[in-house]
Amino acid sequence: MVEITLITKPGCHLCDDARPVVERVVARFEGATLVERSILDEPRLAELYSDDIPVVLIDGRQHSAWRVDEAKLAERIQARLGA
Repeated sequence: MVEITLITKPGCHLCDDARPVVERVVARFEGATLVERSILDEPRLAELYSDDIPVVLIDGRQHSAWRVDEAKLAERIQARLGA
């Protein structure tokens, strides 16, 4: 299993752009799950990522911030599933 975490906040236009990209990529892989978390709900996330959202984590490690490259995300998920 690979957990993809999308860290966002309501009203963030970059988050709104990233969400469908991440959802589309995760849907392609059996064994990949998506969790979305808001910096407004978790003070620690706000402390870490408030200037960088949206942030994508793969198994807890930062993959990207601000923009999501669909091909690179798919590549990384495939690599994790193959590991």
